[in-house]
Amino acid sequence: MLRKLALGGIRSRLRDYTVLFSGLVIASAVFYMFLALATNKTFLTSNSPLSMTTFIFMFGEVLLAIITLVYIVYANSFLMSMRQRDYAMFMMLGAKSSKIAQLIFVETVTVGVLATAVGTLLGIGLTTAAGHVLLGMLHSSAPGFSPLWWPAVLWTFVFFVVLFILAALFNARSLIKTKILTLLHAAQTPNRLRTKPVLLLIQALLGVGLLAIGYWAMAAVNKLGLSGIGLALVTIVLGSYFMFNATLVFLVGLLKKNKRFASRQLHTFTLSQLSFRIRDYTKILAVVSILFALALGAITVGLGFQRAIPQIAKAQDAYDLVQVAPTAKEKADANKLSGLKAKVVYTQKADGTNIYFKASELNAHPLEFPVFRSLGQSSIEKVTATNFKTKVADRASNMTEFMRPVDSGKSFTVVSDARFAALAGQPYQVITYQVADFSANYDRIEALVKTQDKRLGFKPDSMTNGQKFGTYALITSMYGGLAFMGFFLGIAFLAMLASTLMFKILSGANYDKQRYLMLQKIGVRPALLRKSIAEEIGALFLFPGLLGVIHVLFGLQLFKALLADPYDGLWLPFTIFLVLYGLYYALTTWLYQSIVITKDLGGRR
Repeated sequence: MLRKLALGGIRSRLRDYTVLFSGLVIASAVFYMFLALATNKTFLTSNSPLSMTTFIFMFGEVLLAIITLVYIVYANSFLMSMRQRDYAMFMMLGAKSSKIAQLIFVETVTVGVLATAVGTLLGIGLTTAAGHVLLGMLHSSAPGFSPLWWPAVLWTFVFFVVLFILAALFNARSLIKTKILTLLHAAQTPNRLRTKPVLLLIQALLGVGLLAIGYWAMAAVNKLGLSGIGLALVTIVLGSYFMFNATLVFLVGLLKKNKRFASRQLHTFTLSQLSFRIRDYTKILAVVSILFALALGAITVGLGFQRAIPQIAKAQDAYDLVQVAPTAKEKADANKLSGLKAKVVYTQKADGTNIYFKASELNAHPLEFPVFRSLGQSSIEKVTATNFKTKVADRASNMTEFMRPVDSGKSFTVVSDARFAALAGQPYQVITYQVADFSANYDRIEALVKTQDKRLGFKPDSMTNGQKFGTYALITSMYGGLAFMGFFLGIAFLAMLASTLMFKILSGANYDKQRYLMLQKIGVRPALLRKSIAEEIGALFLFPGLLGVIHVLFGLQLFKALLADPYDGLWLPFTIFLVLYGLYYALTTWLYQSIVITKDLGGRR
């Protein structure tokens, strides 16, 4: 009988359970996605030039475990807030405490295990899909990457199941010791604002100080080493919490005291809504700001590494493709390259010791050699017939791409057109191509290079042909893995960010429904209520977003040794991310409004 009553209570709150279950599924899916990389040491060591990558992911595991723990604790309190009134009614009807405790344990663990199982399967699916798309986009093989990684499956289940067992034991013990009247009215018990100015000032100063230490540690990571990352992890997490706890409480209290502002429209109601459960908001918003920074930072760094690949390749070779004695078909295929910026045709001859260029062709179209300036930065040096001898002396690696295997060991020289015509041997063409976007032409260039290598007799996958494609592939093997990690983790953290904030806001919708219904009954227009909701939820999205952006701007200091300019092109990832964040805000607002605003109230919408 007790089980039937419990199932009936669940069915009556099916929407709330759907929100809870979907949130837990996303949490376990993201946890698996991160562990699929973090516990795969072969993947980490094969795809990153950083010796400390494994240790960085270890710190990341700790941070994600803390975030997930906070999320599970909050989800557990939400589960209890939904059911404690029902449990209190069962106890009033004579149900034994031991039976209630048993029911709580079974329900909590069952929800947790089912959510973990579904979340792990979802995580495997998302890992497979994201891996396929990202690896194709980056033209990287990412050695060692495995969407189904059994250690990640094991640790995801162990972590979540243990947490839910502990939560179930805590729930049972807490419920038995709580008075029935307290259980019946717990949902209506507000968390009072702590308005002591001195305490708020201390928390604000502490928050600023901890954040300053964390930002300094990230900037000085080359000196501090791994300890700097650990220091930043602890101080930024704590600093974020203290900043929200002090700033949000202070701002809400200050706005409520401002009679001119509070008296406008529904501002008093909106501020009261924020202050009603202020402690829950400060905790969850601190977590959201960290997730925001992790998601935005990972995507920004991923784009930075992706952008660095062609930059570094260009600093090694000015030509995207060089064809030596091409066939008519190879010429026709090369003409199909998109965004072709420059195409130059040179004529060569070769004898037993030398390879000859025409002086008139070099003077008309000088050869271009990159000159290294800094990481990913270079300038172009022009080589004409006049300076050819001095400039080419130390450019053997660049000149390889103008040579056939049969001419290996021969020297390059420039002769007049008359002398060139008098030389024995058949002339052949060498054609250089420069395109606007190497990555967009990657597949066509790869096919052309492999066809030419086979025709000329280069060894398969040999770097001796000197083509930019070989350099690009080598750099991609180093930086492509880092770009993949950035994009992959950015997607994962973005999913958890959306789940966390949306779950927090929607979880209180049913409790707020009666308040909005009361406002509608006394004549408040639905349009005004929607505006109030948009402002309230907008504040909850805005605050962690601002702090998250600040975290990212300082956090990019960690990558100054690997990227020429980590802040270059910052507008692109920020714009993409903020658009997605705005869509999450719009969706959350719409869902909340659809729950709390009654559509048909006496025939009026």
